[in-house]
Amino acid sequence: MTTLAKAILAINSEASFSIEGNNDVKNIVWLNDTTPIAEKDILAKQKELQTAYDNNKYQRDRAESYPSIGDQLDMIYHAGQGGDAFQKAIKEIKDKYPKG
Repeated sequence: MTTLAKAILAINSEASFSIEGNNDVKNIVWLNDTTPIAEKDILAKQKELQTAYDNNKYQRDRAESYPSIGDQLDMIYHAGQGGDAFQKAIKEIKDKYPKG
């Protein structure tokens, strides 16, 4: 879940605030003369950020599944000219986790 703090900072990166108690818009305390952001705007931004995060799950899955850079370079080195082990390994992961 995208936090309220991330949503607030996405709207105003200079905002100074604290969230007392649980992560609820009713518990935001604006500090250092920060102009308060409307609750509906914070919640809308939070939903937008969460949707973007959810839509990019395939990227996180791929990143976890790709061989390490060292292993990738080793595949390329051992394949020499015309080898396709590297391309095959990467394609398998991209096929397993297609773009949304």
